Amino acid sequence: MKSGILIIDDEIRLSELMARILVLEGYNVHQAANAKTGLKLLEREDIRVVLSDVKLPDANGVDLVEKIKRIKPYVEVINLTAFGTISDGVLAIKNGAFDYLTKGDDNDKIIPLVSKAMDKANLQYQVSELQRQAELQHGFPIVLGQSPAILEAVELAKKVAQTDATVLLLGETGTGKEVFAEAIHCESLRKDKPFVAVNCSAFSKELLESELFGYKAGAFTGAVKDKKGLFEEASGGTIFLDELGEMSHDLQAKLLRVLENGTFIKIGETKTTKVNVRLIAATNRDLQKESEEGHFRLDLFYRLSGFSIVLPPLRERVGDIEVLARHFIKLYSAKVKKKQPDVDARFFKLLNQHKWNGNIRELKNVIERVIILMDEPILTPKLLPNEFHNGGYYDLVALDLNSVEKHHIRRILRYVKGNKTEAARVLGIGLATLYRKIEEYQILMN
Repeated sequence: MKSGILIIDDEIRLSELMARILVLEGYNVHQAANAKTGLKLLEREDIRVVLSDVKLPDANGVDLVEKIKRIKPYVEVINLTAFGTISDGVLAIKNGAFDYLTKGDDNDKIIPLVSKAMDKANLQYQVSELQRQAELQHGFPIVLGQSPAILEAVELAKKVAQTDATVLLLGETGTGKEVFAEAIHCESLRKDKPFVAVNCSAFSKELLESELFGYKAGAFTGAVKDKKGLFEEASGGTIFLDELGEMSHDLQAKLLRVLENGTFIKIGETKTTKVNVRLIAATNRDLQKESEEGHFRLDLFYRLSGFSIVLPPLRERVGDIEVLARHFIKLYSAKVKKKQPDVDARFFKLLNQHKWNGNIRELKNVIERVIILMDEPILTPKLLPNEFHNGGYYDLVALDLNSVEKHHIRRILRYVKGNKTEAARVLGIGLATLYRKIEEYQILMN
């Protein structure tokens, strides 16, 4: 059965005839004799297209279009009338109607017209569903776990999210600071504006300054045109500066000015640029200690540390490891188009006993590797890396190191469908190293 159609018409015989024709076309048809009943059906049933008479006992069908669109924006409306006028037709389309037809002229048009309206409505419904699902994946629901440490961090983040206060996220590498920053942004009043994330350690001092604040054409060799910085790109929204402790003293001074009055001067420019941006910063360093030792500006530290949140390492939230692992198992199973596997209890036991120095990021990488390697519909301890087994070999395909490496590289190449750049990323080696290994082991892809 195709998606639903609602006919709103007080001419019962005509409505019944139209309904029978549409049912024969495979549609699920609902009928209402007035606007009030029709709107109730619209809210309750899966309706995608509405056929509405213009002259109804309790409403004007042209005006009804706007009410229908407010309830379900993806629904398409076709107005039908016995006495069509140009002004009504123009108003109907302006209100959002798909089309406007005069009864008697619609015998040959109505079925193909309904089909086109249904195609458009279904597409709009799919888009709205994707947007709804995307919204559910943002904000604090994406922060998984029920351990007291993570719940305390979430509670603090929820409270500060509703303000424009600068936030400093502290914690070890891999504890999920960017996820927290994005959740704070998505729960804030700036959620409809940009969220821009920058890893300060990924740029040199000069390049980081031009990326953050932009430059004027001719400011230096290669600056052939004006460039907007990321602070401008994030205007009205939030900028997240990760690994802030890597920033040079000169840039720290420039950042402090932005925090104090929202202005900065681009490279090669003389006038100031003003921005309205919320800052969330993150670091795995002890900024207070570094400030006292002169490695970080003390005034900037005080400006940033007004509201700080410490994210706990994974070893302090052991009860959350299984929840996080199951999330990543589902994620990577879908990515490689494998059925989500069952999990041996011993598998989780080994995960819980691990030190997790790399925190959630390490767990994510381990689960990705496991899903790549699994050949059976259950995850067992033998799929985990060697360090999970106290250094002992655990059911390896071959015992000599070269054979193990060759076998592993071949499996990764199959997983990424021969994409060597992606294979190098998953393996954690350089692309040139991968090519050398492929040649050395004479790895051929079937």
